[in-house]
Amino acid sequence: MVWVLRFRFCFVLLFVLVLVLAFSFVSISCFGASSEDAFSAISDAEDRIVVCYRAVAEADRAGANVSSLSGVLNEAGWLLSRAKLAYSQGDFGSAVAYANECRSMLDGFVDEADGLRRDAEAAAHWDFMVNFVGSAVGAICIVAGGYALWVFLKRREK
Repeated sequence: MVWVLRFRFCFVLLFVLVLVLAFSFVSISCFGASSEDAFSAISDAEDRIVVCYRAVAEADRAGANVSSLSGVLNEAGWLLSRAKLAYSQGDFGSAVAYANECRSMLDGFVDEADGLRRDAEAAAHWDFMVNFVGSAVGAICIVAGGYALWVFLKRREK
């Protein structure tokens, strides 16, 4: 009976040893991100931030209120800087996570900026039309009213 317990103990010990050896040969990249993955994720996030920044700059040039977009862009930039810091410290898993969070935060951002730009351009067009056409119509009304008043006063004089 004692030899059966020793046999079971040896069998369990051997089984644990085989498992430890098997997992020691498994690449660490299965459990974390590699430096290439992190570099690629950071590069993609940088590219997306540049595209979004250009869209915000165009919307701002058109006269749109881009304060909310600037806040989102600042937060995305902060996440990108965290990703770069994690990458420089060798924490590739965190670098990928921060870069992916940065990219996901900017999903639909360009469309929103383009929408604000189009709205601002349309508002500027209508402002121009109201000012220009309104001024022209006002000037014509003043001239026509003045002429009508002159004709009225001229007839009253006779």
